[in-house]
Amino acid sequence: MKKIMIISLIFVFSCLINSSCQPDNPLYFANYDKNTGEAEDEEYVLVWSEEFNEKKTEDGKYALPGDKWSFETGGQGWGNEEDQFYIDRFLGTDTVAKIKDGSLLISAIKLESPHEGKNYISARMNTQEQWKYGRFEMKAKLPTGRGTWPAFWMLQRGSSSLLEGEIDIMEHVGYDPGVVHFSVHTAAYNHAMGTGRTTNKTVKNFDTEFQIYAVEWTEDYIAGYINGALYFTFVNDHKGNKETWPFDVPFYLKLNLAIGGTWGGYEGIDDSIFPAVFEIDYVRVYQKK
Repeated sequence: MKKIMIISLIFVFSCLINSSCQPDNPLYFANYDKNTGEAEDEEYVLVWSEEFNEKKTEDGKYALPGDKWSFETGGQGWGNEEDQFYIDRFLGTDTVAKIKDGSLLISAIKLESPHEGKNYISARMNTQEQWKYGRFEMKAKLPTGRGTWPAFWMLQRGSSSLLEGEIDIMEHVGYDPGVVHFSVHTAAYNHAMGTGRTTNKTVKNFDTEFQIYAVEWTEDYIAGYINGALYFTFVNDHKGNKETWPFDVPFYLKLNLAIGGTWGGYEGIDDSIFPAVFEIDYVRVYQKK
């Protein structure tokens, strides 16, 4: 989720003028098979996963995400003028993060009466663990409807500025159905400066069929994939400059469903869509042996 958002026209323009939007840069990938997302001389192994296979409790209630996750709470707009209040799993009888039939359901709910001044509640959840380099995947169906803004992304622990970097593996805004975005943000490369590193791809059946959104992050590059197809690359300049490559320390994973905001709400919010549901089949982390 971008810390500083601007209108979608600038978002698209910055993609057109930046070479990092180009998916095929063979000279960047010595000994690298872009079709499989693996280096030829090393193999990825699963080091962490959340499969969301918990069953209902004895009293018939759906399981909630467990201690692999922490939840951020609040309604301060999160730097993007978002319209939801994030809560920790449930509020009264409303549950925004539950496990059902082998999937995590993150729900955005419109309230009958405001909570802390907000008309909507949702979830923003983080992995307790963090990793340096690897392949990070989410298999998910995205919500539909004007005003929705789901994301799967990565930050440094305690990050407070773009100097620490941000990797947006998947973002989607409901008023532009099926157009999925991948972005990298640093102090030097961001949309506020017109230097954003981003691209997008249209995904059919994004809301009715599970799709796999992934990033491969190494000391040399960040590569974005949808269903195994490479569509984004960002290359380390190896200058040792945090403003251009802050991606040399552990990052953790984030899942959230925002409502409205400077990008998600650019064409308003359709209140007929609620509850809106972001369905995640699994989240997996692979690293090289």
